[in-house]
Amino acid sequence: MERERIVFIGGGNMARSLIGGLVAGGWPAERIGVTDPTPDQRERLASRFGVTTSEDNRAAVADADVVVLAVKPQLMEQVCQDLAPALAGRQPLIVSIAAGVRMEAIARWLSYDGPIVRCMPNTPSLVQAGITALFPNDRVSGDQRSTAESILRAGGSVIWVDDEKLMDTVTGISGSGPAYFFRIMEAMEEAAVARGLPREQARLLVIETAFGAARMALESEDDPGTLRQNVTSKGGTTAAALDTFEAGGLADLVDRAVGAAAERAAELGDQLGGK
Repeated sequence: MERERIVFIGGGNMARSLIGGLVAGGWPAERIGVTDPTPDQRERLASRFGVTTSEDNRAAVADADVVVLAVKPQLMEQVCQDLAPALAGRQPLIVSIAAGVRMEAIARWLSYDGPIVRCMPNTPSLVQAGITALFPNDRVSGDQRSTAESILRAGGSVIWVDDEKLMDTVTGISGSGPAYFFRIMEAMEEAAVARGLPREQARLLVIETAFGAARMALESEDDPGTLRQNVTSKGGTTAAALDTFEAGGLADLVDRAVGAAAERAAELGDQLGGK
């Protein structure tokens, strides 16, 4: 069976990551198209992956089975309205990876009543270590769900949520989450340097510790709370550090931070035409 033809509208970092993962996973390069306004970007994509490139969005989607909207959220309205005539009378699967742009707005801008999957990837997808939440409208078939999942799995893991409103919470957790961990890593590095470790050694210790902890959490049958308890001896060094976190209200601070990100995601959804 011939694979679906996928056309990416926008050839930026996230699209490039997904395309690379798809091609590496066996998706035929000749069944992937990309549009981008920048000639150098098109040339790089064509030479690196062997995909078809174009600057004409409408012509590119004419024979597409799947259209991946991979442009900046602020450009989505303009891009969708430009694509609308080319989609009239056709119903390819629309996959949006534009943060904050709600499905209702996409459908309205496209003048479209066909299948749409809204996705929220995160930046580790750029190194095939991300996680993406997906939400389908009721026009998406089982086969189309599988196709959308295959595309986003090129960047890492995927989950499906059953309410679009949860995408704001997803944004506050996994969408913005890498920056939370980077900030903690940054603070740990500074603490190590302040106590005499050379910066290069401090950074390596922090990064490898973060990687190891994440891998343990991913591969263990125990939840993070149990893993924490397993490495915390009463009266020991880890307990002293964790007691300091708790005294500073770490859990409440994280809850408020995630809430702030989720609320901002909802506000941006309103601003981007999702009301």
